[in-house]
Amino acid sequence: MEYKHKSVLLNESIDFLRPEKGGIFVDGTLGGGGHAEEILRRMPFGKLIGLDRDMDALTAASDRLKGYGDAFIAVHDNFKNIPAVLPELGIDGIDGCILDLGVSSYQLDNPDRGFSYHHNGPLDMRMDTTELLSAFKVVNEYSEWELYRVIKDYGEEKWASRIASFIVREREKSPIATTQQLVDVIKAAVPAKARRTGAHPARKTFQAIRIEVNGELAHLDKVIEGIIKVLKPGGRLCVISFHSLEDRIVKKTLKRLQDPCTCPPKAPQCVCGQKRSINILTNRPITPSREELRDNPRSESAKLRVAEKI
Repeated sequence: MEYKHKSVLLNESIDFLRPEKGGIFVDGTLGGGGHAEEILRRMPFGKLIGLDRDMDALTAASDRLKGYGDAFIAVHDNFKNIPAVLPELGIDGIDGCILDLGVSSYQLDNPDRGFSYHHNGPLDMRMDTTELLSAFKVVNEYSEWELYRVIKDYGEEKWASRIASFIVREREKSPIATTQQLVDVIKAAVPAKARRTGAHPARKTFQAIRIEVNGELAHLDKVIEGIIKVLKPGGRLCVISFHSLEDRIVKKTLKRLQDPCTCPPKAPQCVCGQKRSINILTNRPITPSREELRDNPRSESAKLRVAEKI
């Protein structure tokens, strides 16, 4: 299957990164290479390091960007490891970084990857297929309480308890091995009245399991802190999130780094010694334009937040 993914908030994010000034940039979620190509196209000199956990993405992006020669370096790794990857490449600081969080259109549209409730396929959902934890293991091996916790916390699903109970009951007959089997269980668990309104009844549960499988929210705040540390003064971090859980973490982390003071609010002066490391450049998140929403409906929930290293 051809790797197709339409980059979200492309011009808005790359405008903030200012690659026209040259330097060293990181695309921590390379995907199909859309953001990376725009950086390289505008960049007069320097390097772009592109990381992705998905080998299909790395292969597709490397082929797309091969014309840029040594200016592009592809790395199979998780963006949480950016501070460790850079020294291995002889780099001690970067001028900008972009993180496009969430799942790609290719992953959603490829039934073999098992991400989508619209297509039947193996229950997988791994962004990095070399990892051991899959959706199959979560669905068939987690306890009922663990399933409830995942679906409730990561999916914010009203019917989490019933869905977890129905999954456990169904898997006792035989393992739940495909996305369609899981969709059928979820539909049976969600009352008919609730299924008739709103989004697909499996959407929140699939999101929750995907987040659990890939550890998407685990230590996201620490990841942001680590990237800020390797930015050069004036360097910028752009983060595009796609659901409220991600955006909440990004927003709170950036606000804390901009205002790290831990002194009591009524203290006459700061004595904690904490100093801000960034300035937030987006008081409100940047969202897709009407034109982008028309051309790419999947961009609807996207939010871009940007910070600059002091």
